[in-house]
Amino acid sequence: MRRASRIGWGRAGIGLAAAIALAAMTHAAVAQRALPAGFVYLRDVDPTIAQDIRYADSDNFVGRPLPGYEAAECILRRDVAAALKRVQADLAASGLSLKVYDCYRPMRAVRAMAAWVNDGRSEAVTKRFFPKLPKSSLLRAGYIASRSRHSSGTTIDLTLMRTGAAAPAPFDPTARYGPCTAPLAQRSPDNAVDMGTSFDCFDAASYTASAAIGAEPRRWRNVLLAAMRKQGFANYDHEWWHFSYAGSAGAPAYDFPIRSR
Repeated sequence: MRRASRIGWGRAGIGLAAAIALAAMTHAAVAQRALPAGFVYLRDVDPTIAQDIRYADSDNFVGRPLPGYEAAECILRRDVAAALKRVQADLAASGLSLKVYDCYRPMRAVRAMAAWVNDGRSEAVTKRFFPKLPKSSLLRAGYIASRSRHSSGTTIDLTLMRTGAAAPAPFDPTARYGPCTAPLAQRSPDNAVDMGTSFDCFDAASYTASAAIGAEPRRWRNVLLAAMRKQGFANYDHEWWHFSYAGSAGAPAYDFPIRSR
């Protein structure tokens, strides 16, 4: 009996050790995904808001995923995410939904954008994003910045789509899409409403109040602007898609990577 008891305790000890090791591994995995205090995944606050995180893929002006975008997830400061949830609720009554293109942006990605401007590589692959300007002028022209409020988790790039809109066709990196100012059907695939230009279009037509767009895109821009302003967001007037939460100026910037939930 004593011998059997010792064997039993030995097996129990092995089982306990395995359980402790498993718990440690689980804790490490959770810690790796943990966000700084005050940050949340938008999906956990409002899963109805569509996400199309462009810098986690190659449908962007750099033409490849940016450093720090290890997952296509929108991360924001908790109060900003809560305000977006209120915008979404207001839009739902009109059969509309928000669709986010970028949220929190690691500082390493901001630096990569600035470095790309002068990296000497051909601009042909992504010329559709800046059809009238040379790539080397984009920093000087103010379309790309060496610092971004996105890195504080208080700024969002977004648009509108109709609730229940069908998914867009997959992006084809080998396709020859039209410039960002071209008619909607000629641009890279998107199921958003037509705002007159695509997201990240480095052109004066992207100015929120631009007179170079038609009446329907202008109406959609005004709908987005009114909905966002109502919940405390301010628009950057050179980019119809760019909004910062009120009172967020001076918030600290971060450089943690964007990982899966």
